[in-house]
Amino acid sequence: LSIEEVEVAPPKAHEVRVKIVATGICRTDDHVLKGAFPNIDYPVIAGHEGAGIIECVGPEVTCVKPGDKVIPLCVPQCGECSCCLSPKANCCLTSHLCESQNLMPDKTSRFSCKGKQIHHFLWISTFSEYTVMPDSAIARIDAAAPLDKVCLFGCAFSTGYGAAINTVEPGSTCAVFGLGGVGLSVVMGCKAAGASRIIGIDINKDKFGKAKELGVTECINPQDFTKPIQEVLVEMTGHGVDYSFEVTGCTDTLMAALLSCHLGYGTCVLVGEPPSGSQISFDPLLLFTGRQWKASLIGGWKLKDSLPKLVSDYMNKKCNPDALITHTLPFDKINEGFELLWAGKR
Repeated sequence: LSIEEVEVAPPKAHEVRVKIVATGICRTDDHVLKGAFPNIDYPVIAGHEGAGIIECVGPEVTCVKPGDKVIPLCVPQCGECSCCLSPKANCCLTSHLCESQNLMPDKTSRFSCKGKQIHHFLWISTFSEYTVMPDSAIARIDAAAPLDKVCLFGCAFSTGYGAAINTVEPGSTCAVFGLGGVGLSVVMGCKAAGASRIIGIDINKDKFGKAKELGVTECINPQDFTKPIQEVLVEMTGHGVDYSFEVTGCTDTLMAALLSCHLGYGTCVLVGEPPSGSQISFDPLLLFTGRQWKASLIGGWKLKDSLPKLVSDYMNKKCNPDALITHTLPFDKINEGFELLWAGKR
């Protein structure tokens, strides 16, 4: 990442300009750095887990006003497409999974550097002191919310917590593959949903202490066993877990997560985003006995509707993503933040 002085143009109709106060670092941003994110053009301002204050708004914007505290949405909610209008989906058809968000909807950029166009990332580009986005990609939140904490609602916490709380039933046995920020958010969601047993799996034992504080009942390291980890989990639970969550974005781990599920009614949930171009092959008969395999996009939330409510829950102490914050760095040390991520120290 290179820190540059960038010109940020005023917002056009149905757009807002936001002063970013805090932003998190996510594995998806690492995919951007490594060229492993789909449909992306460079140079680009990355970042998608931020919180800030509305600096100004363009014509026809009615959902926010200058001075409002907001969270940019990495998955927009246009309110008009078939997915937004259906209670069955949260993948707005204007999201990056359907079309590129490297430029604003009018196919131009609001960023330039030394006279050269710079691309947006998911429309929101939170690795910038100021950023512009469509009003479909912004949610107004509680004016008292601490922005250096609730920036995590932009991706990590909402993604993991929602994947669990919108899936798990009381009394369930769960396995969480990967105990980073999103994985720990899954743990918190499993606990809030009433899971009776939460098994955390990670090759970094340094993460076990925090995981147990947040609700994991048992931690296991696959490197401690000579047999595949799915066999270990089946032996631990009798017939496999009710729900497994793959949070590393690794296709090899995804197969293990599927095979750790109860063959008659277990559900494997893909939460971590694999690198662009990843492929997986499996025996379809693994699903014929009743197992289910599904993915959870940003926790299953329609973000524009749900994030304000989640932040209110946080303000009322119903959830505590503060525990996920391991380091707080000034913006000019953002590369050090990525080094911490690569070292598994965040």
